[in-house]
Amino acid sequence: MTTATDIAEAQLKMPVRRDPGVERRLFHRTLKPLIGTPVNAVITLVCLWIMWLGVKGAYGWLVTRAVTEGGAQACKVGQGACWPYYEAKLRFMVFGVYPYDEHWRVALAMILFLGAIAISMIPRFWSGKLLVFWAFVIMATGVLISGGVLGLSYVPTTQWSGLPLSFLLSAVGLALGFPLGVVLALARSSKLPAIRVIAIVFIEVIRGVPLISILFMASVMLPLFMPSGITVDKLLRAQIAIIIFAAAYIAEAVRGGLQAIPRGQHEAASAMGLHYWQSMRFVVLPQALKIAIPPLVNISIGFFQDTTLVTIIGLLDFLSTVRTAMTDPNWVGIAVLEGYVFAAVVFLVFSYGMGAYSRFLERRMRLGYD
Repeated sequence: MTTATDIAEAQLKMPVRRDPGVERRLFHRTLKPLIGTPVNAVITLVCLWIMWLGVKGAYGWLVTRAVTEGGAQACKVGQGACWPYYEAKLRFMVFGVYPYDEHWRVALAMILFLGAIAISMIPRFWSGKLLVFWAFVIMATGVLISGGVLGLSYVPTTQWSGLPLSFLLSAVGLALGFPLGVVLALARSSKLPAIRVIAIVFIEVIRGVPLISILFMASVMLPLFMPSGITVDKLLRAQIAIIIFAAAYIAEAVRGGLQAIPRGQHEAASAMGLHYWQSMRFVVLPQALKIAIPPLVNISIGFFQDTTLVTIIGLLDFLSTVRTAMTDPNWVGIAVLEGYVFAAVVFLVFSYGMGAYSRFLERRMRLGYD
């Protein structure tokens, strides 16, 4: 007599039939998007081969053929990266002509400043207390870098250089240019003709002139209009020029966000009894700024990289200190790529970080559209 146990054992011993359609579906889900047509398959393989050559060449230059010990003479006969060059010139490339014995001050100031930026990027810290925290950070950063109090020696702005200078110019320029840009965007969208015309003229004139021209005018022409005996610090002049230039571009990004808000939102705010500034603060601007996140981040990345232009008015930004380090007679013709590779990595890390944070904000605010 056949029992249920015998039937189950017989079923287990039976060969399992595979559906051929399963393998085809697996291929379409995994390999088909990567390969596609034969032409696309060839293009994919060529791209992978080029990527492999790049990775292999970079690894060989940085590791296998690199010179890790010795000085300039050892690097002269080497075929790869010269790591002793970084040991000799890294501090100058980062801090520039800032007094060597006081590098700890500017390093501590930058750690404090970047730490404050990192904290500000966490949404749960977005409150009024953050403004108080930033006021403390700004004062502490200014005291550490400038000195003159608390027993710290005074360092003039002419010696502020390197990567900290690039951070300060871009961060302060964007931080102060953002509220000015929002005001300009609202003014350009205003129904009052005089205000709208002034905003349009300001924005179009600034956006129609290269940043290098505005920096030159701020450095050379601005002192000509100042009263006799009154001078403006060169760093402050460059900072004002960057703020004005950033505000014009931010204004257009914010104005694009304002135009994307449906008219019904304005009417709903008016129906609730909100006047113009209340409707803008609580209803329209929050939505417009969310929409403007991608162009605003693009502007931020561009201005962080454009700080290299301040070298034309005599300020040593990060890229300028890198180039200056390469002109050392002991290393001329030896360390050719090392400085530029280091600068490229620094710009890539911070630019990619800003882009990644913008994507995080977009996901958090659910800005993706299908």
